[in-house]
Amino acid sequence: MKEIRKIISQYDKMDWTEQKAALATVVSVEESAYRRIGARMFVQSSGDWIGGISGGCLEGDALKRAQIAIHKESPSIVVYDTMEDDAHQIGVGLGCNGRIEVLFTPIDPEAEDNPIEVLKSIIHSREPHILYQLIADKAGSDTMGKVFLEKDYSILSAELQLDPAQLSKCSQAVHEKKKSKVYPLTAADGQDYVILVEYLRPEVQLILIGDNYDVNAFVGIADELGWQIHVVGLLRKIGKAVFEKAKQVLPYDHIAKIKIDEYSAVVLMSHDYHWDKQMLKHFMQYEPAYVGMLGPKKRMIKMQNELSEDGSEISLDDLPYFHSPVGLDIGAESPEEIALSITAEIVAVFRSRSGTHLKYREGTIHERDVST
Repeated sequence: MKEIRKIISQYDKMDWTEQKAALATVVSVEESAYRRIGARMFVQSSGDWIGGISGGCLEGDALKRAQIAIHKESPSIVVYDTMEDDAHQIGVGLGCNGRIEVLFTPIDPEAEDNPIEVLKSIIHSREPHILYQLIADKAGSDTMGKVFLEKDYSILSAELQLDPAQLSKCSQAVHEKKKSKVYPLTAADGQDYVILVEYLRPEVQLILIGDNYDVNAFVGIADELGWQIHVVGLLRKIGKAVFEKAKQVLPYDHIAKIKIDEYSAVVLMSHDYHWDKQMLKHFMQYEPAYVGMLGPKKRMIKMQNELSEDGSEISLDDLPYFHSPVGLDIGAESPEEIALSITAEIVAVFRSRSGTHLKYREGTIHERDVST
């Protein structure tokens, strides 16, 4: 989402009387690749660009392809295939033997439904969104390059004569797995299409409870990740840098102003046992996707015993969203390392991954994106 925000910012700054632009989007991935479906690169006719579709090895060629799309005023699909590890193949620097397809779409700033305007319409939403894109079309329809929101699936189905139930079924599957997928579909007239159903999740909403210097390190990492940051603590103790990077900084008694959703992560790091206990009781009623509490195991056990004495039947150990001690076991010592450990755990939780060494993972790093 951070990349999309940067692209939108550059799009809004452009002088369209002087320049034109195109959007490159990764729409399909097979085997290994540095970037996944949804990676985007915004290219101006001047040669300036922002975002990326690889680790840097494809951007040079992508710049040329985008400028061709701008000149022709027509979208196109380009395949970068390094499955055979051919030294003469563009993109051999991928170093991961993969195949990706990139859609290059010229941007018409006057069109209210151009891809970037569609992204602008949902960028501030705290709900996940489904986007449809046609990525293979032998018939050469005008639908290539367009982006459709889930609510507009009937327009896409009408344009391509697709059964709306097919698109709805694809959308449901993507919602359930929270993962983009490519689907081959056949229209009523027998025409075959390939549709990308992209799952676009909102940015993580990070809620930090604390006002000590270690909050500064955490805010720095979260800001670099493009997360939406909220900090709660004693305002007089919170540094200027936190106010600059956080969406809001609140005193403890204003905690109810923060709305919790399925992409919210709470970290209790006040270093004050009673504040952490009070804040934990507040957030438990909302069951966030992630709650982590700084401190040793014995601190959590003490809190569990006190909650039981207060009549609570909740077992902290049994709460799937509660993590204490917080973070991944990387031997973190400094505030920056501890923040890194916790942010890594948050990402792992939201992606339903274990957070263990990839060298011990069986199979591919990422699941296949193409439907079979």
